[in-house]
Amino acid sequence: MSTIPTVLFVCVHNAGRSQMAAGYLRHLAGDRVEVLSAGSMPGDSINPVAVAAMAEEGIDIAGHQPRKLTDDAVSESDVVITMGCGDACPYFPGKRYEDWVLDDPAGQPIDAVRPVRDEIRRRVEDLIASLDGRLRHRDHP
Repeated sequence: MSTIPTVLFVCVHNAGRSQMAAGYLRHLAGDRVEVLSAGSMPGDSINPVAVAAMAEEGIDIAGHQPRKLTDDAVSESDVVITMGCGDACPYFPGKRYEDWVLDDPAGQPIDAVRPVRDEIRRRVEDLIASLDGRLRHRDHP
């Protein structure tokens, strides 16, 4: 593993859950973590309701684009978080994998997306805590 841990968030369209998770991790961990996100079947753009929900938190994800999941993205990641992509995510030994079961915000009103967003934040905070030893090492060599 590199000095800076790399975390990859994967969902089907890379337009909602994985983008919100990546936004939170960038916001909360800053440059102490390399953040990637991708989709097994990426959409054309990020879900505007996910963008609005994150904007309520002061986090702008509007400028990001859905990306196609690649073997390279998985192989360069230390932690791979999947969110409903099933068997589409390649497996590489030695990686830490987690599957976050979360409702898909696609087509949902903002009132239904906010609880998903809040659960993603909680899980990202737990992820940061689990990486804390490596993050402190980065801050204090």
